[in-house]
Amino acid sequence: MPRLLEAVLDVGTELDLRATLQHLVETAAGLTEARYGALGVVDPERGVLTDLFTAGLTDAERDRIGALPDGRAGLIGALIRDPHPLRLDDVATDPRSSGVPPGHPEVRAFLGVPIRVHTEVFGNLYLAGKPEGPFTDRDLAMLKVLASQAGIAIGNARLYETAKQRERWIEGAAAVTTALLAGGPAGDALTVVAERARVLADASAGVVLQPTPEGGMAIVAASTVDDPGDLIGTTIQPGSPVLKQLLGGEAVFVEDSATDPRMTTHVRTRFGPSMMLPLQSGGNLIGTLALPRRRGGRPYTGVERLLAAQFASQAALALVLADAQHNRERLAVFEDRDRIARDLHDLVVQRLFATEMMLESTRRRAEESTEEPPQEGVLLGRAVDELDSTIQEVRTAIFALQQPPAESPASFRGRVLRETAGAATLLGFQPSVHFAGPVDTLVTEPVADRLLGALRTALAAAHRRPDVTAIEVVVSAPASPPEGMPPVRLRVTEASAEAGAETRVTAWP
Repeated sequence: MPRLLEAVLDVGTELDLRATLQHLVETAAGLTEARYGALGVVDPERGVLTDLFTAGLTDAERDRIGALPDGRAGLIGALIRDPHPLRLDDVATDPRSSGVPPGHPEVRAFLGVPIRVHTEVFGNLYLAGKPEGPFTDRDLAMLKVLASQAGIAIGNARLYETAKQRERWIEGAAAVTTALLAGGPAGDALTVVAERARVLADASAGVVLQPTPEGGMAIVAASTVDDPGDLIGTTIQPGSPVLKQLLGGEAVFVEDSATDPRMTTHVRTRFGPSMMLPLQSGGNLIGTLALPRRRGGRPYTGVERLLAAQFASQAALALVLADAQHNRERLAVFEDRDRIARDLHDLVVQRLFATEMMLESTRRRAEESTEEPPQEGVLLGRAVDELDSTIQEVRTAIFALQQPPAESPASFRGRVLRETAGAATLLGFQPSVHFAGPVDTLVTEPVADRLLGALRTALAAAHRRPDVTAIEVVVSAPASPPEGMPPVRLRVTEASAEAGAETRVTAWP
């Protein structure tokens, strides 16, 4: 009795669940003087062992046994199917004794009792190999008392572990929300979700899949302990049973990805237990979060599935909020750019144009007057030309401001500005660009391709000459070109610092 009381008190000293289970099986073996002990954790949904803690086996004996039993056969399976105490004097005489793995130590006496947490069977205690003979009724009574108290200790440890797990997942969801709302590209946001979920779930990989135009789903973000590059782009083809569930917003739980017929991707062979959780908010499916473990890994528990599903819901909401915030920021940028463009057009350009008109009128009066020296008229003419050039520059800037910054320009003007902006990085300065006439109206697609090709050639040639300090690009399309002249002309002018002269290159026609 003192040993039993000591064992009962000792069992409840641990709060960590795995430490509690290992301590329990060692205590049970010591209390009954059994040579070998095992505690199997039962999955109530599948009726198999998900974990097995042992006592009395040496490392060499465990290596000889290899894979431990899963509880589908033999006395271990019998106790799972019928969770009542079982005592045998000689296991060899019981017809249920089968499936003993090669290398397992030879035993005769066997004692097993279920461990209940409240009304649920948590697992079973198995004892074997008592040196003094068969197990007695006293051994069975002590083991039943120990199992009863162990149920309380396991319940407390499981509550503690669930609370710690829930705390980690809540902190992870909060960290993901903070990271996503901090801004950044959409691809980085998905990678943040995959990385955080992988760590929280203790998974081999965390991947995010999104629907494809063809009706399938492709991996667009991945996080693994190794290089995830070979996962990106992996596609679940339309018609897959898993895909039907995912597109319907249902979670999919897989025991072994490598052997489950629903899994069809080429990367499935490296993974075992997996869960695939829909990322949906407001009834809209954003994608799927998949968390596979390596082959032979520990299956996901019901608590882990529940917490991961809650995390996926929070992550989906954070993705929606981050996308909405990104759209608001883009809208604010577009509105600001539009305001700047309006101000430039309504204020700056109009004032410059009015000044140009006054100077032009002054120049004409100066030319008509014999009292004014001729050089004053020349200076006024230059001022008018400079103002005209400035107006063209400002109009070009207005057009650039009106283009969406993150999209490929569709108009010819936008494509020319993109080419010159890209060349500015290599040249070290920004080429000036002028447009004259209805360029976008008159330039057809074939002509635009030839013009852009000629422009690239001219800019590349200028880059190869180190003495070029300025480049002017002029695209002119007069509404009524003179007879014999092409409707569109491109001129690239280079300014050389050393020679002080200008080299004009007419790229088209």
